[in-house]
Amino acid sequence: MNTMNPDEKFNLITRNLQEYLGGDEMKKILQERDLKVYWGTATTGKPHIGYYVAMTKLADMLQAGCHVTILFADLHAYLDNMKAPWELLRLRTKYYEAVIKAMLTSIGVPIEKLTFVVGSSYQLSEKYTLDVYKMLAMVTEHDAKKAGAEVVKQVESPFMSGLVYPLLQALDEEYLDVDMQFGGVDQRKIFTFAEKYLPHLGYKKRAHLMNVMLGGLSGSKMSSSDPDSKIDLLDDSKTVRKKLAKAFCEEGNVDDNPILSFLKVVIFPIMSLQNQNTFVIQRAEKFGGNIQFEGFEAVFNAFKDKKLHPADLKSGAADALNALLEPIRKIFESEELVKLTNEAYPPPAKAAPKAKVAKQDSAASSPKAAKATTPTAAAVAEDADASIVSKLDIVVGKILEVSAHPDADSLYVEKIDVGEAEPRTVVSGLRKYMTMEEMKGKHVLVLKNLKPATMRGVKSMAMLLCASNAENTIVEFLIPPANSAPGDRVFFKGHEGTPEPLLNPKKKVWETVQPDFKTREGDCVALWKGIEFQTEKGIVKASTLAGASIR
Repeated sequence: MNTMNPDEKFNLITRNLQEYLGGDEMKKILQERDLKVYWGTATTGKPHIGYYVAMTKLADMLQAGCHVTILFADLHAYLDNMKAPWELLRLRTKYYEAVIKAMLTSIGVPIEKLTFVVGSSYQLSEKYTLDVYKMLAMVTEHDAKKAGAEVVKQVESPFMSGLVYPLLQALDEEYLDVDMQFGGVDQRKIFTFAEKYLPHLGYKKRAHLMNVMLGGLSGSKMSSSDPDSKIDLLDDSKTVRKKLAKAFCEEGNVDDNPILSFLKVVIFPIMSLQNQNTFVIQRAEKFGGNIQFEGFEAVFNAFKDKKLHPADLKSGAADALNALLEPIRKIFESEELVKLTNEAYPPPAKAAPKAKVAKQDSAASSPKAAKATTPTAAAVAEDADASIVSKLDIVVGKILEVSAHPDADSLYVEKIDVGEAEPRTVVSGLRKYMTMEEMKGKHVLVLKNLKPATMRGVKSMAMLLCASNAENTIVEFLIPPANSAPGDRVFFKGHEGTPEPLLNPKKKVWETVQPDFKTREGDCVALWKGIEFQTEKGIVKASTLAGASIR
């Protein structure tokens, strides 16, 4: 029997959330009964360790007496740019159910207290379909597109399915008969969309709970569709260590550190479910022996003060994660689940072997013919020697406009002239470092061939390069040479080359180059591996930050 009072239940339900909406209504219901909540997941790519963030929160809700429903949103998976092919939906839904039950069991959550529902079991009913048509008659294209901006895959010419996606998610709250919906903070626009439109159908407005998002290993959102950003729940021990070893983890950097974030939002909350709080990093005696920390703050402060090395932090995180994943690996060794995994996520077909080339005749094998069909030795050498830094397209830009991001308190949206026909839209996290007046009209450095990224609903078409101190409390623009013009290209002497039109995220060019971007001690000149950033008009520097990181 649950002995918590309503206030204690509310505090447990909302602890560690990034945000919640409808707190007063939740408290009102708790005075009369326990809350009903649902968490949904589209059955697309294989679930990854980021799902543990939601699992630990569901454990809190169960402890607070909530009636919890887990929705396997199979139709949503298909609607989201067909991330799950129709013929695989049933198999992937079964896979998701098996793996999520294994996750919950591994952290001691009693799954018999949960209700599992498959979306298509009610979303194809006559009443639900009629409600979808009613919403289609009242929702504007603008509102539907805005609601799904951070959840539905964004493409230049979107399918209608992506616009319907938020409508279904809103209706699910009514058809699952819940008081509140729980999800990541990336769902916020869908949640506010539901609050706006459900009352138009005569349905009550629900409360919404938003968890923090676990960042990817290279700093982006951890995503099932990006294998380089995530660790799968069934990755073996060696793969886990290899992926964590490659993760970005700059010494002393506690603001942009996926390993620390993982410990904070996954490992320590799971430890607290088991009444544990001691984090142990195992080391050989010749390296000082094992070290242990009581609580996350102790790990955070030791790393911030550079008393904990990145390699040790990664090693400890790998040990903790492998211990967490081992029970799931064991469950999925069963013949039935091995078969299910292979059927739900069939391996890509192997490319057909290349046909052998028939022996050339004397005319085709002449030196003249060979020259026409074979790259020259000089061309091959040039490609092999091309420096990775030359692949970055860094240019001078001029900030024309700056505005506050409509949905993110920490972001600005800038219009920047980079010497093209139209200015580029750039979203930056500079709001806490400088005012709009300080930015407008400034000449800056812009990396313009990163893959465009949608940040809280606004697509960013480039990235500003800035210098920042070790504590990340001071951030400055890099200053181009005098008389610079938008579009002037930055180069590195001895490493000139033609930039890639668009960087391939899987090749991690930016992630490889960035750690060697620094400002020089003394004169603040921007450097890559000791080589100056320069344009045809001179060198690039920061105003006051020497020995600083550039990113």
